[in-house]
Amino acid sequence: MSNNAMLSRVEDERVLVLERVFDAPRELVYKMFKEPEHLKHWWGPRGWELPVCSVDFRPGGVWHYCMKCVDRNQGQFYGMESWGKGIYKEISEPESISYTDYFSDAEGTINEEMPSTEVTLEFVDVDGKTKLINRGEYVSAEALQSVMEMGMLQGITDTWNRLEEHLNEVK
Repeated sequence: MSNNAMLSRVEDERVLVLERVFDAPRELVYKMFKEPEHLKHWWGPRGWELPVCSVDFRPGGVWHYCMKCVDRNQGQFYGMESWGKGIYKEISEPESISYTDYFSDAEGTINEEMPSTEVTLEFVDVDGKTKLINRGEYVSAEALQSVMEMGMLQGITDTWNRLEEHLNEVK
């Protein structure tokens, strides 16, 4: 694992900005976010798999996925499923992806009780490496706080560590 730690900050009380540099070309890092065969290897925290992942990578297209806990050591989470649905808004390959991220069910019905996130991913070429900037905007400071209390920051840290490992395997 690299010592490229993820940097995080909150802007305007409701926007979480995450940054990390990956030792891989921008086109390859971008590809990890658009192809289900790659997403299945790294999306989600450690001990979770992606048994369902369908991607229609175009503006208006849907990314529907299921994260399932397969690690018995995670106690009450073992066997739990967490469904998500992203609806792509803008795609500019290989510079950026923006989408709305929702909690959903297996049929793709959006869970209106849970906060959605307006996500913008920016892929910046830095001398052959890639700086990934993830901006997650919530409707309120309370909505951001609720996902932080769910352990979202640790989950993203695990997820990006797994992304780095997968990049090292495929580059």
